[in-house]
Amino acid sequence: MSSRVRSPLSLAVLLAAVLVGLQALLVPLFAAPAANLAPRDLPIAVAGPAPVADQVAARLTAARPGAFEVATLPDAAAADRALRDREVYAAFVVRPDGLALHTAPAASPTVGLLLTEAADQVAAGRPVTLVEVVPGDPDDVRGAGFAAGFLPLALTGLLAGALVVLLVSGRLARMTGLALFGVLAGAVGVGVLHGWLGVIDGDGLAEAGAIGLFALAASATVAGLGAVLGRPGLALGAVLVFLVGNPLSAVSAAPELLPQPWGEVGQWLPVGAGGTLLRSVAFYDGAAAGRPLAVLAGYALVGLTLVALARTGTAGASAGGAAAVVPDETVAAGR
Repeated sequence: MSSRVRSPLSLAVLLAAVLVGLQALLVPLFAAPAANLAPRDLPIAVAGPAPVADQVAARLTAARPGAFEVATLPDAAAADRALRDREVYAAFVVRPDGLALHTAPAASPTVGLLLTEAADQVAAGRPVTLVEVVPGDPDDVRGAGFAAGFLPLALTGLLAGALVVLLVSGRLARMTGLALFGVLAGAVGVGVLHGWLGVIDGDGLAEAGAIGLFALAASATVAGLGAVLGRPGLALGAVLVFLVGNPLSAVSAAPELLPQPWGEVGQWLPVGAGGTLLRSVAFYDGAAAGRPLAVLAGYALVGLTLVALARTGTAGASAGGAAAVVPDETVAAGR
């Protein structure tokens, strides 16, 4: 009798300890990137006549060692092209009347603020002219709406993948459900973010495609792992898509502002790639969309392949073991 009492008590103590340990890991995982935002090899440019541009680049490098990866360009036109092609986040342009800072707030408003401080240091107290070459949406100047709007997309992708495995049986039915979810998520997502809230303002069809591909990549990853590994696979999918993928995504900042290599790692996970792809199609006419597009397509393809290759009924049995027992008991009773 006493052993039966101690067993549930021991389980309760163990669960509490495990959950607190998980909390101890999750809190710094979410908080540390946000608390340690700083430029780390951030791509920027200095444009102007070679001797002066080289001097400005040297001052930037000396003022903040390791913060910037500086490229020199011949003039303001070349700097603006680099900004529109997402090759740099900002450009210091040397002009006859002083220094100008050309920025792309659409890429990251946070970077714009950090570089404004750097510009004041480089200009040594002289006024710096600010020029927004690639502005963000006027209804979301600080980019907070874009970042906040992306979190529900990750959550619904995670839920869709888990529910498809837990509630739907059959490979074809699961793959159809995932594909339909991606299409509908893209259509509804662009309707809300573009049409209703106005936090993105690019080509609606391209934006819907980016959101839909991200939704498919996230949901297929969770579903594929769940179909093959059962409940542990669903947990692993949740870690990749949300618990690790979200804080490392840099959706609200920039990958180069996170401690490395985590900023780079985040771009190889669905949320980071999805945020970068949506920014590219919403504000840059698709510039630099190739890598995040390939990453998301890879997750979607691998996830759907795992769903297609999983043994029929394996995940369903892990999702509801009691349901799998009923037929056997019925047959045994008939005997």
